[in-house]
Amino acid sequence: MTANGFWEPKPSYTNEEVLAMDQEVRQRPDIELTEREDVFRIEALGMSWDIGAYVIEPADPSKAARGPDGKKIGFLLLHGGDGDFKSCSILARQIASKYGSRTVSMTFPGRLYLADADRNWLGDTIHDDGSVRTPIWVAGETIGRHEYDVIKDTTPINRMRYGTRTLAQAKPGTNFWHRMAAWPAAFEDGMIEACRKHFPEGEFSIFTHGHSTGGAFSAYIVQRVPNIAGQTEIETAPIGYINEVKHDWSGALGKIGNYERISTESARRSDPFNELYIRTWRDLARYFGPESLGKEGPAGLMRLPWLMEEVFDAWGKDRARPSFKAEYTITHNIVASLEAAARVNAERLKLDEAQTQALIDRFFGYCLYDEKPGAKPVTPIFYVNSAYSRDNSPEAYSEIVLPMLAKLKPAPRVRVTQLQAGTHIYYRPEPGLPLGLAPSVAKLWHDAIHGGFFHHGI
Repeated sequence: MTANGFWEPKPSYTNEEVLAMDQEVRQRPDIELTEREDVFRIEALGMSWDIGAYVIEPADPSKAARGPDGKKIGFLLLHGGDGDFKSCSILARQIASKYGSRTVSMTFPGRLYLADADRNWLGDTIHDDGSVRTPIWVAGETIGRHEYDVIKDTTPINRMRYGTRTLAQAKPGTNFWHRMAAWPAAFEDGMIEACRKHFPEGEFSIFTHGHSTGGAFSAYIVQRVPNIAGQTEIETAPIGYINEVKHDWSGALGKIGNYERISTESARRSDPFNELYIRTWRDLARYFGPESLGKEGPAGLMRLPWLMEEVFDAWGKDRARPSFKAEYTITHNIVASLEAAARVNAERLKLDEAQTQALIDRFFGYCLYDEKPGAKPVTPIFYVNSAYSRDNSPEAYSEIVLPMLAKLKPAPRVRVTQLQAGTHIYYRPEPGLPLGLAPSVAKLWHDAIHGGFFHHGI
């Protein structure tokens, strides 16, 4: 607690402090939970979409956590670029079983494997016949091989970061083309409906979290749902217009520990809306490499074969998750692509000029906070980052994210802390931390909520 009586995080927590928090949380008695999947259908821009969510909460309603405002505490959790709601399960169960909060983990539109009850995607992301894994936006619908071209991107600036990228480019006029243009609206509407169903206004205060690229969506939704009280983030990306600048500042390889980012030509992203990025083992390697550098220094390269074994072993498990993504248009504020997508939707829906402009403005709004008169103020934000993150260095926040958020009118309350343990995949186990950073993060968010960080003045 600070002198004014409100809880504040420390700028950094040592490894020993993280281990102590982890022990404290895991020694707390478990609250019995109920868990259930909720796949619900919505209509967005004249198309049907099946949205997948997973709800975890105390089995005994009397165990439900309440915040300083007297309302029940709920968390809307979003996964990162490779995942689905299963990616949030470790953190969700810590929040629910140790502290009594209802959690709803929502899968991005198209990412849930609706073809099988276990929701595990089959095989690899790139198939022997040249086809690739594609989204399932509504049960029973498939994307045919004739609907896209497969492109190999070997441009130096992208290869520096990703290696060779495999892309599925939707062909104009196909169902894939129209789905790729419309999914951002389905994402917005899906989050709003998930909150309406599971966190009724007047009963719940909601806290949002988006891991990695999910953070751009957990950021903008705070102004679109009245009872969202704050952002509680771990290893997240900020809203699109800020992340656009942060990415440009970061260059090709970012910064980790005391190792400076490689100085290379850096360019703002220009991904077209109809481009689906197909992830491979390379996407794990681009994290394992810098993380090894941060933990072991250059000596980590001396065990490169071993490190690559770790990459391939991890990919053997991770490829059961969706492992494709199309959200760069929003996470990096690619306005030309957003406008193009909006116009494709407008043409299909036969909108007039005013309606078309309104749809363009809606798509642009996914990357910006709303500062117009009467808009809901941006809620308080609590960022937690790990010690060995290739994406979220302290400098990225102190030099880019915090100054840009401070320019908002009104500016939200924002704090950042770094845990001296963990990686970008914050739930990955490491010595002494069998659940990664999840228990420590659950405690910090609990302390922030109950310490009044999000509720000054109530």
